[in-house]
Amino acid sequence: MKNLSLNLIMILFACSLTMCKQQVDPASKEVEYAEKIFVVNTVDNNKKLNEYLDYHKHIWPEVEAGFKKAGYKSITLYRFNDLIVMRITVPKNADLNAMGKLAESYSPRCVEWNKVMNNYQKGVAGTTPGQKWVEVIPFYKFSN
Repeated sequence: MKNLSLNLIMILFACSLTMCKQQVDPASKEVEYAEKIFVVNTVDNNKKLNEYLDYHKHIWPEVEAGFKKAGYKSITLYRFNDLIVMRITVPKNADLNAMGKLAESYSPRCVEWNKVMNNYQKGVAGTTPGQKWVEVIPFYKFSN
């Protein structure tokens, strides 16, 4: 998926795609969720990396409110050196582009957040010019 509005989602981790169910309301039917994993690199600059990490220690409240409005169940970010991994849980078959736009529509601060984060990210090897976040493809799963 090219250039998703996933900067809002802040990202990422383990090469697996799993399904989970959660009861939303006792009177309603169960909602199925999908877990998706994305990766991105941070720019090659320790000062910028530390700024990026600091932003995520103090995420703007409007950004998380935008995530909630858009229907994200959860977002977790992981890091190894310059690699950022994002794991998101969203309704099964969700349109991530539409969710990103809905999240950004919550507040101008959400759009601003994405613009700021864009300055700290670059695509991993194999991405096309301008592409940053990329979904990883699961290729092995063990269950017990």
